[in-house]
Formats: sequence, structure tokens, C-alpha cells
Amino acid sequence: MEKVHVVDHPLIKHKISIMRNEDTGPKEFRELLTEITSLLTYEATRKLPTYKTEVKTPIQLTEGEMVDDKKVTIVPILRAGLGMLDGILSLVPNASVGFLGIFRDPDSLNAVEYYVKFPEFTENHHVYIVDPMLATGHSMNYAIEVVEKHGAKNITVMSLISAPEGIKVVNEAHPEIDIYTASLDEKLNDKAYIIPGLGDAGDRLYRTK
Repeated sequence: MEKVHVVDHPLIKHKISIMRNEDTGPKEFRELLTEITSLLTYEATRKLPTYKTEVKTPIQLTEGEMVDDKKVTIVPILRAGLGMLDGILSLVPNASVGFLGIFRDPDSLNAVEYYVKFPEFTENHHVYIVDPMLATGHSMNYAIEVVEKHGAKNITVMSLISAPEGIKVVNEAHPEIDIYTASLDEKLNDKAYIIPGLGDAGDRLYRTK
């Protein structure tokens, strides 16, 4: 599990506790998800390569380093993944965005695809697949496979809350991929919801239930 990174910063713990509260409304829920995603992004982008550049300070010329964020693509899994988008773009504003629509079949729990729209992936592109809840892992594995089929090679997974079962499924299928999560919760219940979790992130983001 060396590829699993739980970013348990005190500020993240504080904000997740508010998000878990059933009385937290969609406006505050969205704002907190954006803030936590920014904190996660800081850690998840640590391995991004940089290039040298000349910088003229008020004193003299010096050498700096820059990230080529035009070679970064964010792929939110619709619809809940959209809630993490602004948090990443606040730090890597020139990143491209791809969209992948997946829903979980309530009977089989398998991922069902309904929409795909990606930018072109070059060999040295860095792709971040984001979804607030990593539950069974089936949707995330499906997303990884779709992104790989479109040519992506450097993939990182980001989630707000993860279940051990989902982490295991993704880790076994894709041991080379780093997973960054803000919380590793206890388990899944018999309906494949994360316990203690925070309910359905999509419904809480958009008040659809």
C-alpha cells in the first residue's frame, strides 16, 4: 500500500468533520470540497516535473523552476467529481479538463459509462482522475482503463474519502498508480456506501435527494 497516501493534515480533518455533518448544506459542502481538494492537490502534484527558466528579480537575473501545467489534465468522474475541479484549477489553472460520465449499476455495482470527452494525451502528460468517494473501486478502475486506452501513462487518483475495499481493488489492478485521499474510512456497508462516510457526495453537492 506504499502507493496510497492519506493526507491527514489538521485542516483537512477539521473540514471533513464539517462535511460529514448531515446538517451541512450544499453551499458550504461545495466550498469545503473545493478547499480540501486544493490541500490534496498540493501533495498530489509533488512529483510533477519542472523546467529551468531565467527570472529577472529587482536585484539581478537568476534561475527559477516552472511547472508545465499545460501538460496536466484533470478528469473528474461525473457528476460528483465536478465538485473537485475548481480546487485543482486554483493551483494549476492552465490544466486541461477531460470528462468521464460513469454511474454505478445499483444491482451489479459495476460501472456503466455514458459520456467521454478527453483532450489529447501526450506521452509525458500527467492525468489526475478525481472522484470524492472511492467506494468499491470499480468505477475508478473503469476510469483508469478508459484514460489509459486514450493514451495516458502518468495517472494519479484523488479522492476525498476512501474505503479500504476500494483502495484494495484499485491497488491490486493498478499497483503503479498513486492514490491520494483525505480520509481512509472504516468499511463499506451492504449497499456499498462508505462507513462512516458522508452520504452520497453528488446528492449533497447538488441537493438532488
